[in-house]
Amino acid sequence: MKKLINDPDDVVDEMIDGMVAAHPDRFRRLPDTQVLVRDDAPVDDKVALVTGGGSGHEPTHAGYVGDGMLDGAAAGDVFSSPTADEFEALIDACDAGDGVLAVVKNYEGDVMNFDTAIELAEMEGVEVDSVVIDDDVAVEDSLYTSGRRGVCGTILVHKAAGAKAAEGADLAEVKRVAEKVVDNVGTMGMALTSCVTPEKGEPTFDLGDDEIELGIGIHGEPGTERTESMSADAVTDELTEAVLDDLDLDDGQEVLTIVNGMGGTPQMELFVVNRRLQELLGEHGLETWDAWVGDYMTSLDMMGASITVCAVDDELKDLLGAPADTPALTVR
Repeated sequence: MKKLINDPDDVVDEMIDGMVAAHPDRFRRLPDTQVLVRDDAPVDDKVALVTGGGSGHEPTHAGYVGDGMLDGAAAGDVFSSPTADEFEALIDACDAGDGVLAVVKNYEGDVMNFDTAIELAEMEGVEVDSVVIDDDVAVEDSLYTSGRRGVCGTILVHKAAGAKAAEGADLAEVKRVAEKVVDNVGTMGMALTSCVTPEKGEPTFDLGDDEIELGIGIHGEPGTERTESMSADAVTDELTEAVLDDLDLDDGQEVLTIVNGMGGTPQMELFVVNRRLQELLGEHGLETWDAWVGDYMTSLDMMGASITVCAVDDELKDLLGAPADTPALTVR
């Protein structure tokens, strides 16, 4: 498989350097780490919001570092958690004395290493709390998780909690908002093709030319069903119905939706999915407050998509619509 890389062992290091070179007024890299923080971190009089995880999901995670969202993010190797030491360095660099909230996707390495980092930071007097994201409705357990996986709904946690922190709210309030999003969001994805990791150089799983996988994970973990190829509308129906069954929303509920590309899907196809998604929500008596379409949390070059639905009220609408200025998401 063709990849635009040099040495596979250097790809994450070189990616981070390239991000800093593209946004020197936004980021700085902590020495001898794979951690990026806001250039002005730590930001006084504000709870810091931090996250991290394996690389290969860009623009997640560092793409959301900036005003109104994250204060910093740690990048692990491809599909691998950062170390506890890197998470601790991230927390220390972003703490301005008002506390730190760690946003953790529910993967065993991320959870374990963040927990260790939080314990170490607390021993140094830093006030730290965390919230675990588990929005994937497809499976309860996978190769990487005990419980539901954290996927694209994580971006809405970054946005809402980041806006609350920017208001000057305390750590408990920022965590409350993060958990409110977690309680009201669901996601399900699918794959048309496998992704190809730089180290392996070949597909991570076999998927026939006439097959698709429903409920796939962002690391290529098995989904709920492997089936023959389906039309865009049929795929959208499968994913959306699963998410709506999980959320069990009342008639007239307002929602924010995300049609997320997995890295190799043309925008044309994502908008085709969004067309049917919005029709289907109307058939269910739901009202779309906002609709996002694009690559928000990818799986390298996988062809496929995920659908996220988040129930919103006035508070969440204010926070999700609040100003943000990051490389991957700008709200004005």
